Amino acid sequence: MNIGIVGLGLIGGSLAKAIKKYSENKVFGYDLSSQVLQKAQEEGSVDSELSPENIGKCHLILLAIYPQATVKYVKDNKNYFSPNTILIDCCGVKKYICDEIQPIAAKNNFNFIGGHPMAGLEVAGYENSCAELYNNASMILTPKKEEKEEIIKTAAEFFLSLGFNHIEITTPENHDKNIAYTSQLAHVVSNAYIKSPGAAVHQGFSAGSYKDLTRVAKLEENMWTELFMENRDNLLNEINLLTKHLKEYATALENQDEKYLKELLKTGRKLKEEVD
Repeated sequence: MNIGIVGLGLIGGSLAKAIKKYSENKVFGYDLSSQVLQKAQEEGSVDSELSPENIGKCHLILLAIYPQATVKYVKDNKNYFSPNTILIDCCGVKKYICDEIQPIAAKNNFNFIGGHPMAGLEVAGYENSCAELYNNASMILTPKKEEKEEIIKTAAEFFLSLGFNHIEITTPENHDKNIAYTSQLAHVVSNAYIKSPGAAVHQGFSAGSYKDLTRVAKLEENMWTELFMENRDNLLNEINLLTKHLKEYATALENQDEKYLKELLKTGRKLKEEVD
């Protein structure tokens, strides 16, 4: 197949490298940085530049850029997509993306499926991308209700060929509700946690728990601001719930209520055991 990739950062670059490692597909790539595109071509991750002249020749086009940029790219290139092309985005929010792009796809006669690869690192950029990033990861797909089964099957089989070991089919609304907890809240907590004065003197006093909790504090603020704002209602619900639970621990300590504190800790431990 001919596969187009828009955006050659960590996600798009890793997709390109995985495609070239695990398949015989041809990769057309595009990136705002000509230096990144040149490096990807020199390394063999990309065969040729993706352009309006060859967009229509691609069987799959993967959009690995920020949400608003994704919508703009589709609007700007809607006349070049072939009816045989399947567009799949890789954004961390789905309702905004699907609400914007599905009507464009329907009007212009091309296929679109919302997507979100559940893999990443605390660093960004093509220089940090790798072919193994998606090994044993989950790929979330949010097709429209009336999507053809063969379109979903083609997308699922493609991602499984790159190392993903699970395809999750859901709605954009359900995706955004769940991702607010499993991803976005974790980034908020990590970013807030590192703001303690204790972070400046952690050396010699920190181990695995500190490293785990602060790893994703090194987020890219432009992208995550977009993601948080596009999913603000769901994320606010999670932040408010966490704040409520933290207040319970604070109350137990303020009141020197050892029994209440122990029960809170026990409940948390048992929940972790159950969900695992």
